[in-house]
Amino acid sequence: MLILVTNRKLCKQDFLAQIDQLAKGKPHSIMLREKDLELDEYEALAIQVNDICKHHNVPLIINQNISVANKLRLTNIQLSMENLRKYQCELQSFNRIGASVHSAEEAKEAVSLGATHLIAGHVFSTDSKKRVPPRGISFLKDVCDSVNIPVFAIGGIKRYHVKEILATGAKGYCIMSEAMTSPHPVRLANDFHS
Repeated sequence: MLILVTNRKLCKQDFLAQIDQLAKGKPHSIMLREKDLELDEYEALAIQVNDICKHHNVPLIINQNISVANKLRLTNIQLSMENLRKYQCELQSFNRIGASVHSAEEAKEAVSLGATHLIAGHVFSTDSKKRVPPRGISFLKDVCDSVNIPVFAIGGIKRYHVKEILATGAKGYCIMSEAMTSPHPVRLANDFHS
């Protein structure tokens, strides 16, 4: 299963046009990351991206911004461990609660706090975490072995990593850089499915 993660600063084309093309490729979902935006800017962008996602029947995951997700009546949220702990009382309206984890211990804690899936990383070297060494495939396997909910790998993932990732027990993987820079986004999304 493929989750596409946005980063408009990496986008070489019009960002919304890229999202539209990626959504045409029918990923499992699209996560609107965009950590640098103020809340009102994030909300305005989320409205536009959600319209595209709805048109293609692809679920949109809101990253961190619970208030935006609630305002748009979106039921998918992705949280850091810090925010998962902090906002426990505000998660009743969500069907899918993702947690970003960096160890098997965090993975187990996330499950105990109500996470329905995990994003574990970063697994391979990636330009977005240049100064942080990758945790590797054995880390991913440890996380998968420690929980009984779906785990998605993130970080430096290329098409040739897919078999290795799925062999750990992971349910799928997240792609950011390649999704944002691909000149053939529909094909990219399709390629990661096959």
